[in-house]
Amino acid sequence: MSIRAENLVWRVGRKTIVDNVSLRVEQGSVLGLLGPNGSGKSSLLRLLSGLRRPASGRVTLDDADIAHMGRRHLARRVALVQQHAATDVNVTVEEVVRLGRTPHRGPLAAWTPADTLAVETALQQVDMVEFRRERWQSLSGGERQRVHIARALAQQPHELFLDEPTNHLDIQHQLELMRLIARLGLTSIVALHDLNHAAMFCDRLLVLDRGRVVADGTPAEVLTPELLSGVFKVECDFHRPDQETLHILFRK
Repeated sequence: MSIRAENLVWRVGRKTIVDNVSLRVEQGSVLGLLGPNGSGKSSLLRLLSGLRRPASGRVTLDDADIAHMGRRHLARRVALVQQHAATDVNVTVEEVVRLGRTPHRGPLAAWTPADTLAVETALQQVDMVEFRRERWQSLSGGERQRVHIARALAQQPHELFLDEPTNHLDIQHQLELMRLIARLGLTSIVALHDLNHAAMFCDRLLVLDRGRVVADGTPAEVLTPELLSGVFKVECDFHRPDQETLHILFRK
């Protein structure tokens, strides 16, 4: 077992944002987080990555409670790509990606060949090598998103959490990114809006509604007309060309 959350609760004032959520993610698998806006997906990712402390419940990595892990140790293991990450500093693409090596380096440590290889590999994985000298402020929203993912990959994490990673990307790069996540072999949790991407690339799905888990299982088990109508308020049909493939067709 890689990641386990037990009865997580998180509140803002009197409002409960994450309400008694439990989950398990097997090592090397991809879990898709689904739910309408405001369902608690982003908050849950921040709890799982240790950026927020739950009001109750706990998160463990291989049975070790992250609340007892040092920040540097946790950052070496877990990478989070947030939905609205930004900077006002006009740094280069390569400088942003190099930040992913920070958890692996002491304050006075020299840059190593291993650091260079990690940065180069990450740039290649997101197809941003030719942009390495470009300034951050000159990039499009999709290009910035790919750079943030490269920074996370440069951490060489065991667990990768992504909050709406396909936002701002064109169709080509949406599919390339989801294929990359699927083939990395990392234990990954991905918050998504695109239900067809979830069906195509995720091993399991967890559906949240108003902070609570309403479904947990394989895409075929979770993505049903009843769930999509009840949670997402949409009517749809399903096309299954084979046992492994599910296409969702939305009605007008």
